[in-house]
Amino acid sequence: MSQPAHLGFRILPMPAPIQAATVDAFMSVVTPHISDNMHRLCGVIGLQRYHREKKLVGRAITVKVRSGDNLMIHKAIDLAEPGDVIVVDGGGDLTQALVGELMQLHAQVRGVAGFVIDGAVRDVAAFLAADFPCFARGNTHRGPFKEGPGEINVPVAIGGLVIEAGDLIVGDEDGLVAVPASRLDDVLQAARAQALREQQRKEAILAGKDRREWIDATLKDKGVIA
Repeated sequence: MSQPAHLGFRILPMPAPIQAATVDAFMSVVTPHISDNMHRLCGVIGLQRYHREKKLVGRAITVKVRSGDNLMIHKAIDLAEPGDVIVVDGGGDLTQALVGELMQLHAQVRGVAGFVIDGAVRDVAAFLAADFPCFARGNTHRGPFKEGPGEINVPVAIGGLVIEAGDLIVGDEDGLVAVPASRLDDVLQAARAQALREQQRKEAILAGKDRREWIDATLKDKGVIA
């Protein structure tokens, strides 16, 4: 007989995989193009990059923890499959670091693609040296506790965005977005189309042919100019 679910201290099943070809395709898509095609409302805010430049793309394994406690993050690393991203709702608390160099090494050995931590990290130099993708709200030298509770593969709130286990996480120098698994093809095609439009626009700007009439038309409509 299976054990009953303990709300607040449980592990839910792993989400469905994302095709490798889809992950590879998003490697060449920038986060602004993804965000723009999700009505500029579906992105994470307030986190900063703690690695150098490596792109982060992978399936979300979500973790919700008590402030300053990383027991369930350790378990999520052990459950993660190569290419997964560990996404942690630490409540934005910065008093204790939730991950550091040793956990980064464990994750790297398992093939984890990176961390998204709505909380604090430590051993900043190690993340920079390894260029292991890590986005976090802040950093502190103070280490974590390992008692729980916590939950794995539940919906989490990260920087104003609800992320579900199985969403595709994309992170670059401009920030982080999460694309629902059911909308990956739609968003990918829309982002690629936008990239093409912007390339054409850049060429027009350089050639001095970019149309600017829209500015005065907008100002006239708002009564700023006659």
